[in-house]
Amino acid sequence: MKTEAVKTAKRTLDILEAFGESQEPLSLSEIARQIGSPVSSCHGVLRTLKGRGYVYLLDGRRYYPTRKLLDLGSRISAHDPIMDRLVPHLEALQARTEETVMIGKRQDHEVLYLLAIESPQAIRYTIRTGDTRPLHASAIGKALLGQLPDERLLHDLRKLKLQRYTETTLSSVEQLAGDIRSSRKRGYFVTRGEYSAGGMGVAAAFNLASESFAIAVAGPLPRMKSKLPAVGRAVLDAAEALSRATQKI
Repeated sequence: MKTEAVKTAKRTLDILEAFGESQEPLSLSEIARQIGSPVSSCHGVLRTLKGRGYVYLLDGRRYYPTRKLLDLGSRISAHDPIMDRLVPHLEALQARTEETVMIGKRQDHEVLYLLAIESPQAIRYTIRTGDTRPLHASAIGKALLGQLPDERLLHDLRKLKLQRYTETTLSSVEQLAGDIRSSRKRGYFVTRGEYSAGGMGVAAAFNLASESFAIAVAGPLPRMKSKLPAVGRAVLDAAEALSRATQKI
C-alpha cells in the first residue's frame, strides 16, 4: 500500500512537470506517453486533480492546469521564512557579477538547487530551481564536500559514482580530493567545464540552521575565466553575508 502511494505521488508530480515541459494542453494518451505511465493510472490522477480544481478539461479531451497551483505556490513562497532572507543577497551577487547565481544544498549524491536567478546576458548559464547536479561535477557540490573533515570526505568520495561528463571531469577520488583540499585554502571552489564543457562555476559554502548550503556564480567558461579572482571574492563576500543574515533562523 505504501509503495502504491509513493508511485501515485510520483506520477502526480510527473504529470504536472509534463505540462511544464510541453507548455500546452495534453490529452490523456499524450501525458501517459510523455511520462511513461499506463493510461489507466494517469486517468485516475487527472480525475483527482480535476476534481480538486488543479486541472481543467479543454475540448472534451485535453487537459491543462488551472491557476490554482500557481496561487498556492505564490502563497507558500510569500511566507517562506528562509528564502526571504536569501533572495536580497542572491540579487546583489547577480548584480555584482552579471552572471547566473544560485543556492543549493546536498541531497544524497547530488546538489539540489533551491533558488536561482539567471544572468541578464544573452549568452548565460541556465538552471532552474529544483534541478539537480552531481556533487563531484558542480561547484556547489565541491563546496559542500569541502566542509567535511578529511576522513569523512574520503569516505563520501569513495561512495560517489564519479561519472565522467566531459574531458575535464574529475573522475577519481584522488583527483577530486586534491582539488577540494587546495580549494579550501582560497575559500571558494571551482568547476571548469566539468559537467557541461562550456560552463564554469564558482561556489562557497555557508551554514543555515546547522546545515551546510552553498552559493555559486556560473557562466560561460571564457568569460568567467577572465574574471575569476573578482567573482571568487564576490562569492566569498556573499557567503559571509548569508552566514550573518541567517544566524537567527
